[in-house]
Amino acid sequence: MKNDWISYLKGTVRVSITGKGIERLMNQFIRNGISFRNVKKMDEQTIMAEIFVEDISAIRTTMRKSGCKLFFHQKKGGPFLLKKMWRNSGFVLGLIAFLCVILVLSNMVWKIDVKGATPYMSYRIMKELDAMGVQKGKLKFVLDDPDTIQRKLTEKIQDLTWVGVEVKGTAYHFQVVEKNIPKVVEQTSPGNIIAKKKAVVTYMFVEKGQPLVKVHDFVQKGQLLVSGVIGKNETQKVVASKGAVYGEVWYKAEVSIPLDTSFQVLTGKSYNKHYLQIFGWKMPVWAFNKETYASQKVDDVVQPVYFFKWKMPLSYEKISTHQSEHTVRHYSRTEAVKKGIETGRKELESKIDKDAKIKGEKVLHQSIENGKVKLVIHYQVIENIAMTQPIIQGD
Repeated sequence: MKNDWISYLKGTVRVSITGKGIERLMNQFIRNGISFRNVKKMDEQTIMAEIFVEDISAIRTTMRKSGCKLFFHQKKGGPFLLKKMWRNSGFVLGLIAFLCVILVLSNMVWKIDVKGATPYMSYRIMKELDAMGVQKGKLKFVLDDPDTIQRKLTEKIQDLTWVGVEVKGTAYHFQVVEKNIPKVVEQTSPGNIIAKKKAVVTYMFVEKGQPLVKVHDFVQKGQLLVSGVIGKNETQKVVASKGAVYGEVWYKAEVSIPLDTSFQVLTGKSYNKHYLQIFGWKMPVWAFNKETYASQKVDDVVQPVYFFKWKMPLSYEKISTHQSEHTVRHYSRTEAVKKGIETGRKELESKIDKDAKIKGEKVLHQSIENGKVKLVIHYQVIENIAMTQPIIQGD
């Protein structure tokens, strides 16, 4: 099979040689290094064989004094195909241009579909995708991979719980799950307002119900703050308590900050290499940089090539090499304490309600153990401590 391919690339001609002394002539061809294929003797003075195009001039030179005649019959192989293509170069170039256009169009983004999101969230996602370059008409080779797009979207849009990115042909499909923020439903059934946490009351606004505590009162978890029973004797009735009770709540957090932290950072120096992968074989397109770094981070992105909706055995690969270096960050005790306070505040803010405010903070204890500064921090937080509790008939 390999020899057949080589013969086709070199080009062969089927010839016939007629005359006396053919055997001597064939021996002379062999001594001169001329190869024959598929030799067939037609009669006593005629043979048919295939010769390579590159041996034609050598055969003619050898036959000049042999008395035999050479006739050419069938031509096949790469050189004759190229010659034929050259005669029809307009058609060939048009076909190549057409295939190139189809390949380019098949690897562009033509559809961006967002499912599972509200109209407002879809608008926000499309704006962020536009900022990242994910737009209709863009080549997929220059875009981030789906995992990177997914990570960037969840980082920039905090109201997203999860987003899935799937690429099908020329379409990008986004499946979105938004954060389920419960809507405040107005209570219509009779109920009280109780404290959901231990606190000191700092502010009260009661729209419906009978307040049972005042500002500056200390309340326990579960204590009745606003009663849904109003009026006296005959005028007494039960209503759905409505209002807000804010109190000062105390939190204690333990934070540990290492004095020395080692990590890798990028220096900003990098280079890219581009390859085409054909049936798993990698062919360099632009890979001239042979520089190596003592410490480096390598990103390898492979983009398959499509022809219409079919995935071809051809891929584009981009390898980005970034120089990195090992760095040790050292905190003094004062810096570590400051960093610990910031870290503790951020962790607390992620746990409390959005409308809650941190009123104050105080470091109760600090120590250094095993190369780490350990802090015990006390926080004062103002937040809504009201929680509705239905009134059961007969209470």
